[in-house]
Amino acid sequence: MSAGCRRTPGGIGRHDRKAFVVLRRFYRAGPFGVLLLWLALAVAAGLYTVRLGEVAKTGQELQLPAGTESARVARLLNPAGEAEPLPLAVIWTPRESGGQITAGQQEAAQQITVGLAGPAGVPVLAADGRALTAVIPAGPADLPAQLTAIGKTAGAVSGTRVHVAGPAAAQADLDGAFAEMDGTLPAVALGGVLVVLLLVYHSVLMPLLVIAGALLALAVACAVLYMLARSGRLPIDGQAQGIVFVLAIGASTDYALLPAARHREELAQQPDTARAMAAACRATAPPVLASAATIACAMMTLTFSDLPAEQALGPAVAIAMVCCAAVSLTFIPAVLVLCGHRALRPRAVPEASGRRTKAARAIGHRPRRVWLGCLTLLAAGAACSPLLSQTGVPLHQALPARASSVAGHEVLARHFPAGIAGPLVIVAPAGRAADVRDRIAATPGVAATTTVPAGPEGHSRILATPADAPDSARARDTVDRLRASLTGTDALIGGQSAQLADLHQASVHGHRLVVPLVLAVVLAVLIILLRCLLLPLLLVAAAWLSLFTAFGVAALLFRLVADSAATEPAVVLFSLVFLVALGVDYNIFLVHRIRGEALQHGTAAGVQRGLQTTSGVISAAGLILAATFMALIAMPLLCLAQIGCIVAVGVLIDTLLVRLFLVPALILDLDQRTWWPSRLPGDRPGRGTSRAPHTPAPARSAARAT
Repeated sequence: MSAGCRRTPGGIGRHDRKAFVVLRRFYRAGPFGVLLLWLALAVAAGLYTVRLGEVAKTGQELQLPAGTESARVARLLNPAGEAEPLPLAVIWTPRESGGQITAGQQEAAQQITVGLAGPAGVPVLAADGRALTAVIPAGPADLPAQLTAIGKTAGAVSGTRVHVAGPAAAQADLDGAFAEMDGTLPAVALGGVLVVLLLVYHSVLMPLLVIAGALLALAVACAVLYMLARSGRLPIDGQAQGIVFVLAIGASTDYALLPAARHREELAQQPDTARAMAAACRATAPPVLASAATIACAMMTLTFSDLPAEQALGPAVAIAMVCCAAVSLTFIPAVLVLCGHRALRPRAVPEASGRRTKAARAIGHRPRRVWLGCLTLLAAGAACSPLLSQTGVPLHQALPARASSVAGHEVLARHFPAGIAGPLVIVAPAGRAADVRDRIAATPGVAATTTVPAGPEGHSRILATPADAPDSARARDTVDRLRASLTGTDALIGGQSAQLADLHQASVHGHRLVVPLVLAVVLAVLIILLRCLLLPLLLVAAAWLSLFTAFGVAALLFRLVADSAATEPAVVLFSLVFLVALGVDYNIFLVHRIRGEALQHGTAAGVQRGLQTTSGVISAAGLILAATFMALIAMPLLCLAQIGCIVAVGVLIDTLLVRLFLVPALILDLDQRTWWPSRLPGDRPGRGTSRAPHTPAPARSAARAT
């Protein structure tokens, strides 16, 4: 055996020992010192879990790419960059069904509109005479209070009902939906984790310790993100906040299971709790650190995106993953040592069972049939992935049906052009204003045009009302037709629909850059961890195929539940990055253990031992992570619910199919070629330690390597 692979009493090679110098120094303070340090951090950071929402932003000003045409229009109209009011559509309808707006009601609405919007405010009567609307500015500061006041004032028109719609109303409902996450989302996620932990652990103490670790990781991560967001260095939006919540809880729980399970194995070899934990940490630190590094580095590739919101998500998740790894390798070991054998009772952690032994033997008998069957199932699911459309979802469909802006949009769309509350803003040279206006009026999808007297110096400003909802795919198509029609006029198109069109295009463009970077990062981490080339390529390919299978299954679920598989490009991008990283995550835990066993016993026996010793804990970890992401489904925002569903489905596919059957079968079929171009000592002829793939290994392995 070469010196680089020589085993130490703890079960790792000499080349791994340097990685644990910092960890050993940290433990010199003893379990009490580690626990006191984390308690101090918990006291200092505890309040920031709920305060992060105070600095989370949701406005378009956070997300709009700087170089887009709509951003140029915004700078021309607002050179100082001050926060501007949002358009709010106030709609009056008769209280009596089928009634008409009277002249007296029009006069009262006119007076109210002038008081709210100034002399320029003029109510518009619907063609059917059954509704009256006025677009007035609202916000951006204290938007909910302003909407309440405006609704109360508008309600003075006797005999009418008042509805609100448009960007201001939608923004208020969006802010309210994100505000619900501060307490609801962690509670739902922790509740799901607790249920799974009670099923996995047959005690109450261990689940409580794991939950405490998850809360610690979440609190510290939120404290760091709060300080960065408040200083303006890392703008956080509500979507990033929700993803950080579920990922911190799920990942910290998963990482806690690994040292706990290995600690129980070590306790069977030596009664000293501290020594057993030290050996367990040395064995589990490499896969935990590799897993956290994979997710963090994969998410950091989002910094190359064109969208500021996506750029901010990468560092936010990376910070959360650092906290999760730190908790699992310091806090969890410390409290387990202090609790002794009380935390891990005989049935407290899943161990090798007869069913898992039989499954390992079945895979060993016919590995090629197993992995071909798995590929067939994955390919069938992946064939449905084109059903997942990235055309986007209008905000009135993404918000809860009970939201006031959703009801207002339905009323507005019945009586007026749907885009009346979000007109396009065209800035054109003053000398070409008439030509530009004629071209705009002739463009399909434009319901009306209006020239605004005040415009930037040397330019005219023209408002164009889209016939469709401003945040719909049809309105984006109208923007594309307008830009093509105005080619050569030096006119620029801005407004809500143009901004959303630019955001959509930038998000799709980001896929082409971010996706190859994610794959390269994941592949590099696997090569460094496993010290081979062929197996990392196979693992990345398996994660890629399971990703499209998750897209296909999720698309079918969306069609079944919501009768639509439309989603946002950002949802696809975030799900893709998460699933590629998380899909490799569990394979890291399994394959690192298989490699450690194969170093001594050969590849075939290593697969048997690796499956028997890790299948229980990794399956439990996968169920926990899927449960935490499923908590997003309970949130009142479609984009978060879709991310939660896609990632949960993908994690279950990776955990129960790819990791349990596909990867072991591939390794068994390839045998010694798995580790190409290297060769493991356990596979060398003459050692006499290799087992046939179908030979059962002992139920409780004495191997020390993960």
